Amino acid sequence: MLSLKKFSVIVLVMCLVFPASNVYGHGFGIETISAIDVQGKNLSISVEMPMYFENAQEQITITATEDKTKENAKNVTFLIGLFHENEMIFRNYFFADDGVLKIKVNPTQDEKITIHGEQDSLLGAWHGTESNPIEITGPLFTSSGMYNFEIEIRTIDEPTNIIENAGVYNADLSLIETVSFMQKDSENNDVEFRSKSYFDSISNFKYDYEAKQVTFEMPFDWSEKQLSHVSVVHVETHFPKDFVEFLSPSYSAYVNDIELFKSSVSVDDYTEDHERIVHLVMLEDHLRFLKNEMKKNDEPLPDNMSFRISASTDTAFPLEAYTKSEDFKVNLSWDPVEVEPGVDTNFIFTIRDGRTNDPLRNSDYTFVLIQNGKEIHRVSGSAQVGGEFEKFTFAEDQTGPTIIKFENIRNTGQETEFALVVVPEFGTVAMIILAVAMIGTIALRGKYPTLSLS
Repeated sequence: MLSLKKFSVIVLVMCLVFPASNVYGHGFGIETISAIDVQGKNLSISVEMPMYFENAQEQITITATEDKTKENAKNVTFLIGLFHENEMIFRNYFFADDGVLKIKVNPTQDEKITIHGEQDSLLGAWHGTESNPIEITGPLFTSSGMYNFEIEIRTIDEPTNIIENAGVYNADLSLIETVSFMQKDSENNDVEFRSKSYFDSISNFKYDYEAKQVTFEMPFDWSEKQLSHVSVVHVETHFPKDFVEFLSPSYSAYVNDIELFKSSVSVDDYTEDHERIVHLVMLEDHLRFLKNEMKKNDEPLPDNMSFRISASTDTAFPLEAYTKSEDFKVNLSWDPVEVEPGVDTNFIFTIRDGRTNDPLRNSDYTFVLIQNGKEIHRVSGSAQVGGEFEKFTFAEDQTGPTIIKFENIRNTGQETEFALVVVPEFGTVAMIILAVAMIGTIALRGKYPTLSLS
């Protein structure tokens, strides 16, 4: 019944000091460890890496900066260890005279790790030049899951100024694979679900059509040592937009049978053309809440996260979506809530400033309804006070997924989309199509539609 398929695109995700604005994985790549005390100096270490680790060669950059002067530290030797599933991949010294360590990475199927470059005579630290950069080749990042970088500073200011016991700083990174799980729907048809984890590998994925829920698991260490430097856990569940029996205006999500905050669950219908994505995002305080709730059971903490995502049927208006630039936001609701053929439906909306949330007076727009890729209605108007409504009556043959599109907002060419699925036999299932490709940068700033349970 279940088959699994792995896709080749791989993502490296830094889970240390993870910025909230980037938890959706569409723009991160630089992370900073601050206030590191080395011989009386406060340093920051930043780690930069590609968003997608999919080319034959990529680069990892580690930079040490003095907090006081904001200048790069000089003559820094890093001791860097890379670990995966509690096994050491390599542990070596690397030297950067200008505080900037650049390492070219070439993942291969070779049996051994090989480092190319020059070595100094003091610690045997590898260093490179523009013409002869440091390169590491071998079985690096060839499997998914959590990777741990241990970073120590062993020299600073002068190449011979060896430092002992300056502290070990850990950075957890995840090698991300998109994994496909074929499941059966209520009519015994195959439905492809996809999972993407920005933390660790997903397993035991199941769809229960009777309960209208999906379940899956992911390894997780609930120890204080681990929680102290995990700022976010983010997983995505993908499924077809036309899979009506699991479409819902909102979803409830649970970890180890503890319900997540509503702010942790977001619906995304825009990133992929033919897929809905349900994002689960847990920040550090959410993780600690879950841990404290589990401790109340007086049982040993598990070694995983057991997820459950359940479809809900309640909608809380207004829905909202942004244009790609985030200059404009549209709030939308409709009356009656249950949209039926032959019944007049009022689509009530407000065009707002995307940054201040203020209604924008005299806002021109074009209101479009689309079914099966074809326009069934188009009208232009002007929201004199920022808010307006458009009326439409669906015909008996106008059922199914319907895109609600606002085009050329304020004559700027910018647009955004919503959607609803009209299913007369069962009422209306509402869903949101987010209005930008900037999914990653807007979620935790309150810019994803929030469909709360009423």
